[in-house]
Amino acid sequence: MKRMHVHVGVRDLDASVTFYSALFAAEPTVRKQDYAKWMLDDPRLNFAISHEHAALGIEHLGIEAESADELREVYARLEAAKAPVLEEGCTTCCYANSEKSWIADPDGVNWEAFYTSGEATVYGNAAEIAPPVPSAQCCG
Repeated sequence: MKRMHVHVGVRDLDASVTFYSALFAAEPTVRKQDYAKWMLDDPRLNFAISHEHAALGIEHLGIEAESADELREVYARLEAAKAPVLEEGCTTCCYANSEKSWIADPDGVNWEAFYTSGEATVYGNAAEIAPPVPSAQCCG
């Protein structure tokens, strides 16, 4: 079963961990000096926050597949959306090894589709890759 993903850039990680832990009534599943993630079942959500890796506010949304087969299904949906897709492939991001692709909606909201295959000891460099934007927008 797929899981919704939301990534938010925060100014103060400790204050945000305290806030979201209270809001979700759960401690983070992953906690690093610059990153925290909650894997929630109610609602079914992968909620991540980071400091220094993202602009403040909602960084991007996503769909997390739980298997390679599910990821192929989600990739087919990206293709059906008829927007440019950035196929990142296997990468390290957010202290995880994943395969992912990116797409942007008509208003420029970035979405990632990914399957995580294991943990990593570093944040990674995937945040440096700019997802595609609709052709009507300027790429700065």
